[in-house]
Amino acid sequence: MGAASSDIGLYIHIPFCARKCRYCDFVSWSGMEDSWEPYINAVIKELEQKSEMVRQRRVVSIFLGGGTPSLLPGGAIQRIMEAAGKHYSLMPDAEVTIEANPGTLDNDRFRAYREAGINRLSIGLQAWQNHLLEFLGRIHTASEFDEAVFMAQDHGFSNINADIIFGIPYQTMDDWLETISRVLSCRIPHVSCYSLTVEEGTRFGRLKQEGIWPEPEEDLEREMYRAAIEAFGEAGFEQYEISNMAKPQYRCRHNMNYWLRGEYLGFGVAAHSFFNQARFANTSDLRLYMESVERGNAALSEYYHISNEEALSESMILGLRLTEGVDLDQLSSVYRTDVRKKYGKKLADLADRELVELNGSVVRLTKRGMDFANQVFVEFI
Repeated sequence: MGAASSDIGLYIHIPFCARKCRYCDFVSWSGMEDSWEPYINAVIKELEQKSEMVRQRRVVSIFLGGGTPSLLPGGAIQRIMEAAGKHYSLMPDAEVTIEANPGTLDNDRFRAYREAGINRLSIGLQAWQNHLLEFLGRIHTASEFDEAVFMAQDHGFSNINADIIFGIPYQTMDDWLETISRVLSCRIPHVSCYSLTVEEGTRFGRLKQEGIWPEPEEDLEREMYRAAIEAFGEAGFEQYEISNMAKPQYRCRHNMNYWLRGEYLGFGVAAHSFFNQARFANTSDLRLYMESVERGNAALSEYYHISNEEALSESMILGLRLTEGVDLDQLSSVYRTDVRKKYGKKLADLADRELVELNGSVVRLTKRGMDFANQVFVEFI
């Protein structure tokens, strides 16, 4: 199950940042300014090379993620977007998002983004309290987020997302409620609320491995999550996915395409793609990526064809992330199998545990299921 067959998304990875956050496990590096120009050239060349794959397809979304794409000069972003517009059929109303760190934004960048056709900003706040931002390893202050949003709105940007994190050690409920309140005061239409996850290989991961990580209370995390859903709901936001809430008409189209198993192509080091029932990814080696593209070769490090069984599993797991849930009859038609029969016992058990609810042919997570979503997803792997 996916988006309309003629539609596709593009993801462009910018792996550079001013300083790596202590929780980040994405492929990114700081202090590599000498690599910016050759990397941009490689991404532009890869955009051209892959365009033959989707010559007749409509691009409905572009997402520039990182790293910190906003660290690059505005002119670099313009060059990338010019190449995308030249080689792909962008829909007139395509959603074009750039991830941004408040500490890197200025008037010149916003002007460049507008000229490049970017119409959505995803700005990482994470927390309103400066001591928590410092703990996370962020390079900005809370006031810089405020200034960045005001500046963006002054340049005509209305489709703005804020990322915020709960479950941070030393974060109190009052801290979290203040963060929510401050985001609401900015009058932006989308927010992504994430629980802090400690990943291996990160600064926080090493602290946990050494046994000196200050674990936050699980009950407090759940209370924070529910407080966010309630507060944003009262302000007119719709929770449409486990971690995402939006005002009407402001759902993130790029992410919706992903959750509905729509196709997308990835560009840049470590970028992932889903196309023609296959998942593939570029190498995470920066030099190898640039050299491979320069020679006109694919920079792939992995390629995996998805079986019908695996596709159904993905549709269940990704679809259950959405508050609208999954239509079992629709999946049965798409995959030519009786999904109710296949998963009936598991769904009945999950319903008994009050993790999912079934309404007609639609199954969705309950409020309790949202808290323990991974316990649901593992049943469909």
